[in-house]
Amino acid sequence: MFSHSAPATVDAVVVGAGLVGACCGYELAVRGRSVLIVDRGAVAAGGTGAGLGGVAVDHRPGPLLDLARYSRQRWGGLADRLAADLGHQPDLRLSTEGAISVARGAEAAKHLKTLAAEQRAAGLAAEPLSDADLAAVAPALADDVSLAVRYPDHARVAPVAATLAVLSAAVERGAVVVPTATVAAIEPAGTGLRVDTAAGPVSTDTLVLAAGAWSAPLAELASVRLPVRPGQGHLLVTEALPQPLDQTVYEVGPDQAARLVLAPTGTGALAIGAPGTGGGFEAAVPVAALRRLAADAVRLLPALREVAALRGAGALFAQTPDQLPIIGADPQQPGLWYATGHGSAGVGLAPATGALLADLITGAAPSVNPAPYAPDRPGLAGPEPEADR
Repeated sequence: MFSHSAPATVDAVVVGAGLVGACCGYELAVRGRSVLIVDRGAVAAGGTGAGLGGVAVDHRPGPLLDLARYSRQRWGGLADRLAADLGHQPDLRLSTEGAISVARGAEAAKHLKTLAAEQRAAGLAAEPLSDADLAAVAPALADDVSLAVRYPDHARVAPVAATLAVLSAAVERGAVVVPTATVAAIEPAGTGLRVDTAAGPVSTDTLVLAAGAWSAPLAELASVRLPVRPGQGHLLVTEALPQPLDQTVYEVGPDQAARLVLAPTGTGALAIGAPGTGGGFEAAVPVAALRRLAADAVRLLPALREVAALRGAGALFAQTPDQLPIIGADPQQPGLWYATGHGSAGVGLAPATGALLADLITGAAPSVNPAPYAPDRPGLAGPEPEADR
């Protein structure tokens, strides 16, 4: 399915073979563009491969929730669209059991209650759970949970399987995918751009940076400052639980941000995630940080005390000052486009991002207002981000 060399000329080059880049390349190929997708490493080896697969719709009302709801809609029909290209139904492992946000402590509960009320006012299903309701759907959670809200529209997918399926469909549409092809230079060339990759030089009219945390260093090759920086996530994966969780559980703090995520894997095991505090491009996680993550998880789900952790890992995600993704054309460099800055929500937002970007590139009417995600929006001039969900 993958290639070792790049074509000399294509309509569009997408840098990044995670799920966001895959969806961008696929949507451009669907619209008749010749596409090359390259990545500095293996396919889905970055934030996608380390992600929890959440298709979250529990954000605060605003542009991020708008994009998430549009993406949730597209996830629902994605397998059928891919099947038309692949000749078989791909298994994206889309699970639609919903998710639960929980708060412990009066202050966190107050903020979660306010958030849920705002979400319901915006038309989002956010269902408060009584103690009895919570005990029925997640009986193993700690008994000091102060408030629980269920989000029935939340879903999850298998990120690597989904990425491979999307890339396979893009290849069926004529796209070329070249892993381990680092981009070394980006230069103006006539009316377009020349992209020098380890697989060979490529001339294109459209260059899409969808490389997550690595998008800013790539933009620098084109003499552009992109206001994103890497943020770190921590991950533990356990052995199978005697009584597995059926739904993803988010513990939210007083700032309404998720500080701990318990995500079922579909195998009985549990993936435990949390934002990290590290900066820069170092994905390695100190053992002490993984021990703190394990201790926090045990406090929320005491049954984990008897379960072994099989592996721990770190992941890098691209963060923006206003915690919204950057989707659109660079205002200064013709031909340069972005699909990055999703934080840890890239997997869930990928189908909407690909569709929106392809609409903008081809001049089609977008299904969601692109202005909040534009590269020249005022929010990108704010301070560096401290956290992201």
